[in-house]
Amino acid sequence: MEIPWAKNSDEAVKRRIMEEVGIASIEELFQDVPAEIRLKRTLRVGLSEDGEGVSEYELLRLAKRVRESISNPRIPPFAGIEHCYHVVPSVIKELIYRGELYTAYTPYAFEINQGLLQALFEYQSLIAELYGVEVVNASMYDGSTALAEAVRMAIRVTKRSKVLVSEGLSPLKLRVLETWLYGLGIKIERVGLDERGATSVEEAVKLVDRDTAALVVETPNVYGVIEHGVKALADACHEKGALLVVFANPLLLGIVKPPGELGADIVVGEGQPLGLGLFYGGATLGILGTRRDLKLVRQLPGRLVGMTLTEDGVDVSYALVLQTREQHIRRERATSNITTNSALMAIAAAMYLSLIGGEGLKRLALSIASRTLYLKTRLSDLDGVEVLYRNSPSFLKVATRVKGMSVENVIRRARERGILCGSNLSRYGYGDNVMVMCVTEAHSRSDIDELVKVLGEVLSHVEAS
Repeated sequence: MEIPWAKNSDEAVKRRIMEEVGIASIEELFQDVPAEIRLKRTLRVGLSEDGEGVSEYELLRLAKRVRESISNPRIPPFAGIEHCYHVVPSVIKELIYRGELYTAYTPYAFEINQGLLQALFEYQSLIAELYGVEVVNASMYDGSTALAEAVRMAIRVTKRSKVLVSEGLSPLKLRVLETWLYGLGIKIERVGLDERGATSVEEAVKLVDRDTAALVVETPNVYGVIEHGVKALADACHEKGALLVVFANPLLLGIVKPPGELGADIVVGEGQPLGLGLFYGGATLGILGTRRDLKLVRQLPGRLVGMTLTEDGVDVSYALVLQTREQHIRRERATSNITTNSALMAIAAAMYLSLIGGEGLKRLALSIASRTLYLKTRLSDLDGVEVLYRNSPSFLKVATRVKGMSVENVIRRARERGILCGSNLSRYGYGDNVMVMCVTEAHSRSDIDELVKVLGEVLSHVEAS
C-alpha cells in the first residue's frame, strides 16, 4: 500500500513492522473488510490538487480551516523588519519541551552537564559550517545585541575609534548599535548603497581608513537586497587593517557562499528563522562567530564549548574552554557582561538544521527566493506601487514605495481586510513612504495573490474617492 504523504513510510521500516506483526502484506490488516467494499485506489490523503504531497504546515492549515469551518484561512503576516513569520516543525516544539532540555541554562557545574555541553558543541559546529568560519560561541541573546558585541569586539582588537555602517542595515539593529557604542567616543559613519541597492564598494573604499575599526553590512539588507560585494568590501577593509562584520540571514546561506569564505572577519546572525518562531518578541538567538585568529577568539564574548578526551584518553568529553563573563576569572577583563545565554534556542536551532539537512536548507532557501521574485513580479504590475531595486537579487523581503496614500493608511486598511501587509520603513527615516514586506516558506502562491489583490483594492479605493 502506497502512502505518498507519509515521509517516514520507508520500505525497510514497513517490512520490520510486518515481521513483528506476523503478516506478509499490509493488505492482511484489512481482511475483515469485505473485498467488494474496499477502495481499489490509493487514498488522496495529504495530496494537493496536482497530486503532489503536501507539507506538514500545509496540512495543519487545511486542518485548521476544516476545524473552524472557514472558507478563507488566515494568511500568515507579511509584516516584519527584524523578524518574519517562518514555519516551525512540530517535532522541534515537541523535543525542546523535554525536561532535560527545557531547563537549559548556563552550565555552571559543566562537568556533570555533558549532554547539554555536547548539544551546544553540535550547535557551534553546525553554525560554523553554515557561516564559513572556524569558531562560533554558544549563543548570544539576539541578533541585534550579537551585532553590537561583534562591533565592540572589533574595536577592542583594532583599538580604533570609527565604525562604518552600511545604509542597508536594519534601523532597529542600528539603534541598538548606537546605544552600545554611546559613551565610548566611537564615531559612526554611514556607507551609501549603489544603484542595485547593495553597499557601495566604491564609497566604502574611500571611507575606510586607518581609524576604522570595522565595516558592518547586512545580507539580505533591510530592502531585501543580497549583498554582492562582500569579497571586495573585505579586501578594502583588510588593506587598511580594519575588520569586516557581516550580519547574514542563516537561511540565505543555503544558496549563497557563506560570509566567512568571502573574507568576513566576524559573522553575526539571528537564529529566529531556524525553527524558533515568533513569541511576542522572543525567545531569540544571537549568532556570533569568527575566523580562527587568536586575537579575535580571545575577544569573543560569551562561552565556547570545546571537545576533548577524558584523562584516561578513552571517552570523549566536553568543557567550557572560553567563558569571558564578569562573574568568572576574567572579572574586570571580561569582554561582556552577558549573564546567561540562549542555550535552549541554540539547541532548537541545531535540531532544526539537523532535521532539514544541507539539501533541505538549499531547497528551503530556493523556495523563499522564488516567492520573493514572484511577489516582486506581481507588485510591479500594481498601480500605485513602486518596487525598489526591482532587478536586484533579493531574498525574504521586498521594499516598495506607495504612491497616493501614506504607508500607515495602506497598512491599516489592509489589516481591516485581514492581512498584515508590511512594515513602515519611513518611520525610521528609510526613504519616503516606503514599506517592506516579508515573504517566507509559510506563504503560498494564493497567499501572495491575495495580498496583491487587497493592496490593489486599497489603492484603487483611494483613486476612486
